[in-house]
Parts: sequence; C-alpha cells; structure tokens
Amino acid sequence: MATDVNRMLLLGAALSALAAVLHLAVIAGGPHWYRFFGAGERMARLAEAHSPVPTMVTLGIAAVLAAWAAYAASGAGLLRSLPFTGPALVVITAVYVLRGLALAPAAVVPAMRTPFNLWSSAICLAIGVVHAIGLWQVWKRL
Repeated sequence: MATDVNRMLLLGAALSALAAVLHLAVIAGGPHWYRFFGAGERMARLAEAHSPVPTMVTLGIAAVLAAWAAYAASGAGLLRSLPFTGPALVVITAVYVLRGLALAPAAVVPAMRTPFNLWSSAICLAIGVVHAIGLWQVWKRL
C-alpha cells in the first residue's frame, strides 16, 4: 500500500464494504436474518412469502454502501479519482453522522430505544466520524 493512502478513509471504505457484504448475507440468510438484524417483521414476512421486495430493497442498500466504499477508497487515494469525490464524501459523511445522531432521540424516547436503533446508530456514528476525520485530512487534495 502506498504511503500517501489516507488510512481513515481506507478504514471508512472497508467498513462500508463490510456493511454491503453483511446486507448480501442477510438476503442469503433469509427471514431469520432479516429479523435478527432488525429489518422488521414486515420484511421478514415478505421474505418468508418469497416476495422480491426484501431482496430488492436490501440489494439497493448494499449497492449504495458499495458505492460509498468506492468513493471512500477513491478519497483515500487507493482508487483513481471518481467524479465529484469531494462533494460525494461530504454527503456520505453527513448521511452516516445524521443517521448516527438518531441515537439522541432514542436516549429520551423509550419507544425508539430498541437494540437495532441503538446499535445501528452507534455504528453509523462511528463510521461517520471515521469518514469525517479522513475527509478533513485529505480535503485540500480533493
């Protein structure tokens, strides 16, 4: 690996790629995995009924996460520059951080204090912070 590769954005890329792969695993795992990972009973029942909806939604999420991984890898200097890398990384970082900040209402609204909300918010916030640090480090280069 080249020494000019930004490690924080590389970590962000790896985390987004891992999340994309996990979403693909949920599809393969079926209804039980949809339930376990907090997709909701409706999605699990649709998967049990062999509806294409859970697969299509989850594939869409996995595709977005894979694209985000590619943009983070591009910003890190591992891949060639993708179109609009700087603005894309700002949006990606903002989405992760804003999703992570859903942790705040969950702290005060008992109905929102589900294991899925708490874990997914904490994970998104952590990934957002990793992206923000990496983006700050490479901003002048972008």
